[in-house]
Amino acid sequence: MSLTSSVPIVAGSPRDLAKRFLSVPSAVIALAVFLGFCLLGFGAPLIAPQNPYDLRQVDILDSLLPPGSQSFAGMTYWLGTDGQGRDMLSAMLYGIRISLIVGLLSGFLALIFGTMVGLVAAYRRGWVDTLLMRIVDLQLSFPTILVALILLVILGRGVDKIIFALVVVQWAYFARTVRGVALVEGAREYVDAARGLRLGGLRILLGHILPNCLPTMLVVATMQMAMAISLEATLSFLGLGLPPTRPSLGLLIANGFDYLQSGRYWISVLPGLVLLAIIISANVLGDRLRDVLNPRL
Repeated sequence: MSLTSSVPIVAGSPRDLAKRFLSVPSAVIALAVFLGFCLLGFGAPLIAPQNPYDLRQVDILDSLLPPGSQSFAGMTYWLGTDGQGRDMLSAMLYGIRISLIVGLLSGFLALIFGTMVGLVAAYRRGWVDTLLMRIVDLQLSFPTILVALILLVILGRGVDKIIFALVVVQWAYFARTVRGVALVEGAREYVDAARGLRLGGLRILLGHILPNCLPTMLVVATMQMAMAISLEATLSFLGLGLPPTRPSLGLLIANGFDYLQSGRYWISVLPGLVLLAIIISANVLGDRLRDVLNPRL
């Protein structure tokens, strides 16, 4: 089902919506997994055994140790170490934090910009709608990964640069979806009544149409966040994402790729499993939100 194939409509109180959302075990598990990774990632500086990017805490003699090994100083590496001697558990906790920051922030910025474009196109109609939607069509006609690669080749590596690239490749999805919902809402009687009261266009957009678009925006934002995390990991794996000083899960996977054939699986496989769990949990949350907020489903 496409994102624009149905228009979610909030039905019931927030308490009823929460009960319906939590009535499916898979949604409860996905929510617990995603919140758990958020707590682990954002609490990494407090719970990680070491700062894997502080050279004073890393010993190259401890490189490529298997899970459960002990260092010369007596520290236990429960998930092993990588080629630089960094504790994989600590590196993964810091990598989760970077991946979540990039995914959440880029999704939020794309949501704001895409929503503004979609609302303006739906409300103004005419040549404004045509122009904005042709720009959206042009954006959506290019492969997402190709656009992101070109932008990062031009801009270089960095957290701010990859967030900008992800916003550029994501905003069109929000604009297209919000426009479809806003067109439906703009034809309803309450909007005609607001125009009859001579309310300003900005007030009608923000005070009447926008609140009724929020359920759809929430569903799309959840799914696009998963897409952003996956795309960032792909770009980092290709060496065009984040710098080595701030590695995400994608860069951790890339660092251990050369060691897979030598049997040192933990360097790539463990971050890959964590990344897979985050993406799957976010997608399950998005699917369940769509079902809960749309009574037709």
